[in-house]
Amino acid sequence: MTEWHYASLTGLCQRMKSGELSAEQVTEHALERIEALDADLRSYVIVLPDQARATAAQLDKDRIEGKPLGALHGVPIALKDLLYTQGIATASGTRVMRDYVPEEDATVVTRLKAAGAVIIGKTQLTEGAFGAHHPDVDPPKNPWNAAYWPGVSSSGSGVAVAAGLAFGAIGTDTGGSIRFPSASCGLVGIKPTYGRVSRYGVFPLAESLDHIGPMTRSVGDAARMLQVLAGQDPRDPTTLPDPVPNYTAALAQGVPGLTIGVDWNYVSTGVQEAVVQTLRDALDAFVELGAEVVEVTLPGSYVELVQGWGITCAVECARAHHAYYPARKAEYGKVLAELIDLGINASQQDYDALERVRSQFRTDLDGLLEHVNVFIAPCMPRLTPTVEEMNVAVASADSRADFITFTAPFDYSGHPTITLPAGLADSGLPKSFQLVGRALGEPTLIHAGSAYEEALGFHVHPID
Repeated sequence: MTEWHYASLTGLCQRMKSGELSAEQVTEHALERIEALDADLRSYVIVLPDQARATAAQLDKDRIEGKPLGALHGVPIALKDLLYTQGIATASGTRVMRDYVPEEDATVVTRLKAAGAVIIGKTQLTEGAFGAHHPDVDPPKNPWNAAYWPGVSSSGSGVAVAAGLAFGAIGTDTGGSIRFPSASCGLVGIKPTYGRVSRYGVFPLAESLDHIGPMTRSVGDAARMLQVLAGQDPRDPTTLPDPVPNYTAALAQGVPGLTIGVDWNYVSTGVQEAVVQTLRDALDAFVELGAEVVEVTLPGSYVELVQGWGITCAVECARAHHAYYPARKAEYGKVLAELIDLGINASQQDYDALERVRSQFRTDLDGLLEHVNVFIAPCMPRLTPTVEEMNVAVASADSRADFITFTAPFDYSGHPTITLPAGLADSGLPKSFQLVGRALGEPTLIHAGSAYEEALGFHVHPID
């Protein structure tokens, strides 16, 4: 029983479908582990034991009666607490929304439930999904070492999955918030193509930048979750009409013939040597597996996007909070309030100028990716920093910009990414990197990530 909390959600789902395990057993085990550990880890805003047990009991009944079982049958999944949940408060990390109870579920939640997932609870996030927690919140703790940063707004989701308090979780990424906690906590995170997963019922940070995706402990588990999440939604007009491919079928394809682009100037300028070495080691591993490395040059307009990301995010964040701000400004933390003030005072001209740069960057990146299948980059310019170091960085707009050099451009462009663990650093914390794919290129990212994962054999966990 003790090994269940680090089991693959895919394998666990199969064992529950066969009747070897029951959904009630697995759910109870997850609840017991949350009870034992989360008072220290602080990953959950709210745990839903009654709802989870009722769902598990119904799923077991469905199996006994021979009813069709979903792709996530019986699997405890955590939701970032900006996904609307019918009848359950959705605070989005804020104080102004702590009593907001949605009347319906987000599309993502509806799809998880339809696939048989057991919603075990809702995870903590930074205020409004921006750069810092509300001053009243005790932030999630990195299970590898509490002195180190657990990532930014999806940190609760990252901590819960890394510590075995959920088998998968939903994260959102506007400037790096699937990638940062996945990198810091040793997880696989997929930021899908913009529009691949519905944003309906997800409180926005910045609507044109927000992506929703899975965070898991393996590539196969992430692929299975993405299969459930992806697809057009008439309630979100930005979702894409393209058919959803079989992501799990991509797992076994291997990488012979895969071309990986790298811009050594981009990935090494101002970057810690240990991070650059992680990329070199990853590329060596891919070459041994049959891939080819091609030197490329990332469109230089990424610099303008990194520097201007705060303007785009601020303007769109101010729109999202207009019902609360400035009327209830006193209830906001300093970091989010400053962002919204920036958005209120930003010029339309500056915002529009960034939109033009975004469009050109997307076109140029599409052109680059016609010559290679994927592009490799760090997730962060340094190995996982300490909490103290990040508190200093968050206080400075320039430092925040430097930190999103490898994440924000691909939120602007909407290209998909996969974050992959790459062993442990001398600090004992996970190392990582990301692959960036063509638009709707998730299958390629998945089969490349799966081949690397199998070759690396990274199966270390932070807590027994």
